Amino acid sequence: MDRNQAIALWRQYNADDSLFRHALAVEAVMRHFAVKLGHDPEFWGLVGLLHDIDYGRYPEEHLQHAGRILAEAGLDAAFIRAVESHGWGICSTVEPLHAMEKVLFATDELTGFVTACAYVRPSKSVMDLEVKSVRKKWGTAAFAAAVRRDIIEQGAAKLGLPLDELIHETILAMRARAADLGL
Repeated sequence: MDRNQAIALWRQYNADDSLFRHALAVEAVMRHFAVKLGHDPEFWGLVGLLHDIDYGRYPEEHLQHAGRILAEAGLDAAFIRAVESHGWGICSTVEPLHAMEKVLFATDELTGFVTACAYVRPSKSVMDLEVKSVRKKWGTAAFAAAVRRDIIEQGAAKLGLPLDELIHETILAMRARAADLGL
């Protein structure tokens, strides 16, 4: 499956522009980490792009339909497992074990938090967002209250990365696609 086919598949099941920008953010971060860790950025990117494939149609049953949708589209077991693992402990029992799965688990929620941090800046951009600004908002429970900081912290630990480094790399990845993300 190429990226255009993946976008077409995503659009079959999702219509929300905000959710699409989130998919693009996760795709960007996955590609970034794939290159950094010496893996295939195309494969990792598509996993990031399609990680919420069933959310638009089945938000209350998130990841209960993803495997079927992805299998019917011809995607393999490793792809499906990675997608399912990003919801570990939330809406999935598939634990992230492989590097790709750990990155997806760690950065899915983080991209949302970074986006929220960018939106409250005067520039409304990730281009001038720094780790210290993200960390300043981190301790404010009311800010981006739906973001599970514990999941992000657990993901960073699974990756063996300090939280600040994970945030830094996520910001860099999102900067590379800032125009597409509206940031």
